[in-house]
Parts: sequence; structure tokens; C-alpha cells
Amino acid sequence: MSTRSIAIILVAAGQGERLGAGVPKALATISGETLLAHSVRAALSVEGIEQLVIAAPDAHLEEFAAIIQSVSERLASLIPVKIVAGGETRQASIAKAVAVCDALTECILVHDVARALAPVELFERVADAVVQSAAGVVPVMPVSDTIKLLKDGLVSDTVDRSVLGAAQTPQGFPAQGLRAVYANAEAEFTDDAALYQSAGGSVIHIPGDAAAFKVTTPEDLRRAESLIEREFRTGIGTDTHRFSDDPEVPLYLGTIVWEGEPGLEGHSDGDAISHAIVDALLSAASLGDIGSNFGVDRPEFAGANGSVFLIETKRMLEAVGYRIENVSCQLIGDRPKVAPKRHLVQVALTELLDAPVSLSATTTDGLGFLGNAEGVAAVATAMISRRKVRL
Repeated sequence: MSTRSIAIILVAAGQGERLGAGVPKALATISGETLLAHSVRAALSVEGIEQLVIAAPDAHLEEFAAIIQSVSERLASLIPVKIVAGGETRQASIAKAVAVCDALTECILVHDVARALAPVELFERVADAVVQSAAGVVPVMPVSDTIKLLKDGLVSDTVDRSVLGAAQTPQGFPAQGLRAVYANAEAEFTDDAALYQSAGGSVIHIPGDAAAFKVTTPEDLRRAESLIEREFRTGIGTDTHRFSDDPEVPLYLGTIVWEGEPGLEGHSDGDAISHAIVDALLSAASLGDIGSNFGVDRPEFAGANGSVFLIETKRMLEAVGYRIENVSCQLIGDRPKVAPKRHLVQVALTELLDAPVSLSATTTDGLGFLGNAEGVAAVATAMISRRKVRL
């Protein structure tokens, strides 16, 4: 992949009357998330992106900002994002966005939020082609239908479809050239490539992607919804801690303190429930384990509450597209008694993970170190999922 600095413009100022969703098109949802959120996630995941600019409807700037911030936080993205109020036309909106792009940007990609399922790989192929060719780049799909020219109610001719291509976005351009084109644009064009060509710029094409179709009508929205399927994965985690001999050490399990019980030894707070859940989640996502991510070689986690690990693990999963579906944990040992704290733990963990968490308990019938009340163990299972586009 070529080294390049990229600014991505998301065009999201349209009202989407044909969609009939009652909100701007970018706020229509696919699989529970707005078209805007889908597009922002893809854009922020592009290698080499240095700036994201979004042209939004003037009346919805705050709503757009909240969605963008949520996606950025889930990805732990530090990419600067600017929101500009859109103009009266698509071209006017893009002109305003181009004007605020960083002057040092090498390549600008312009993408319609209506093509919300466009994969990251398509963005990166377009950017690579811009850098390699120093030309404008349009992804195109072959035209499979026979195309007829119509005139006065009659079919006047049949077009050779082998020389036709259906243009998609993102479309990419050398940044300096696109700035000059928009600064001097007068006539309106239906896409950026046509405008760029009108000013004498060269435009090449590369293969598009079937997932990058445009959502325009309710039927398109239903099609997009039908293409989203969830990949489910499960993981298991265990953790064991010895009771501390220090009476001043509090017992933390499930992120809350258990008064009147001896505490547990450990690099952090010895919270076997939270630690087992962390391991289960990391295992499900193939992200290692608690030791490789929060081990004893990380002094910043010394004495840390279990909530610290759970929050960071949730962020790590969301950064690679996973959602936590549910978690089940069983505490094993003769003490403490779980029943009095079960509800509090379940509520605390459910709020932290934004997913149902259940807690159960069992003993070893007096066998082993757990039966001798020398410590506790916990076993957790977790189910996670992420969206996949099925074509």
C-alpha cells in the first residue's frame, strides 16, 4: 500500500426525500446504526487518513456531532474531524468541505454517506490509485443491463454496454487539483469526476465494489438491511485468587466492594469475576488475554479496579467492530455468599458492558483450596458479534 496523507469528505447534507424516512438520509438506520455512523466508521479506519470533513444539514449539526463523537470514541480515534454546514447543492456542500481540508493533504477522497456499506478496502484502493497515477480516480461497476436511448416515447438506439460503467464513491483526487477546481467551479455537475474533467483534469477508473451501492429509496434501505448479517463468537475465561492475610485489603468482586469479607491478593484488586469476564471477551475476539494486555509488567494497572479492565476491553472490542451480546459468570468457592450481592453485581456489570450479565455461584463440596476457603475462582463465558456485509 502506498504511503499517503488523506483527507476524506463525507457528503451527508441531503434531505433524502425519496427515501421517505422523515429524517435526513444520513440519519436513516441500517441494522440499528445510522448511515452516517456506518460511513464514519469506515472512513476513520482507512490507513493514512489524517482528517475527516463532513458536510451536514445545517439544522442537524449537533446531532451529527454526537454520532461522530460516539463512533470516534469507540474506535479510540484521534483523527481530527470537522463538520461544515452543507450548501444548497451537493457541489456547494463539497466546495465548503474542500475549503477546510488541511493544506498539506496529498489526496482528497469524496464519499456519499448514502453508500454506507462501502468497505474500507475500496477507500484504500482509490487512495492508492490517486497517489500512483496523480489523476482523479473513480470506482466503477460494470453495467449488466442492456441500455436503451429514449426519445419522444420511442427507443432510438441501444448503447454498447461494454464501454459503460456505473460510477461509485469514494472518488479520489490530488488535493491541490481538487481545491483549484472547486475554487473556480461555475457549472453544476452530478459528480466530482465530471467537474474535475471539465477543468482539464485526467480521471482513471478502477473496479468498484458491489457493497458500495447508493441508498436512495426505501427498497435500497431494505436491501442494505438484508445484506447485514452478524458473525457470532464465544469465549471462555477463568481466574483464581488467594485470600489476603492483610485484614485491611477489601474484597472486590464484580467491581463492587463486599463488606466484612477478606480481600484477595493480586497485581490489581484481585477481582476474579471481572478478570474472568475480561479473559472471556478477549478470547472471543482473539485479542489475547488479560495477562498480555494488562499484565504485571504494566505498573499503571497496579491496584486497579476491575471496571478499568472491563471498560478498556469493551473499547478494544468495539474498535475492531465487535458488540458484546451477553456474559455469564460463575463464582466458585465456599465464601463469600453470592446471593446478597448478586443483583448489585449484575446491574453494575450490565451497565459497564452495555450487555446482559448474569452471575451464579457454586462450591466444590469442601474439596481443594476452594473448599478450604483459601481463595475463589471464577469462570465466565461471553458471546460477541460484529456486522458482516453478505453479498
